[in-house]
Amino acid sequence: QVQLVESGGGLVQPGGSLRLSCAASGIIFSINTMNWYRQAPGKVRELVASITSAGSTNYADSVKGRFTISRDNAKNTVYLQMNSLKPEDTAVYYCNVKILGIFRNDDYWGQGTQVTVSS
Repeated sequence: QVQLVESGGGLVQPGGSLRLSCAASGIIFSINTMNWYRQAPGKVRELVASITSAGSTNYADSVKGRFTISRDNAKNTVYLQMNSLKPEDTAVYYCNVKILGIFRNDDYWGQGTQVTVSS
């Protein structure tokens, strides 16, 4: 079964840093694009960052230059390094993978990890 388990969230002051981790199992990790989403209270879930199997990355404009997504295929883990954190970064952060198949597409999510940026 597919499992995505996030960790690394917590409380940090504005300007601080956190590194989130997502450990994947049940998928062929190395061939999949991995994504980080976030959802703040009362807000829609938004895509924050993506990394392809080849290592190409994309970021939401709101985090560009501050966040870095990376992956370690040997550890089946994707990371989100978050620097210069702002209060508006406060959200539950979710790891995601979309498995695109010939007959079906499957969308998998981790349980989420809370990131709170506050003085």
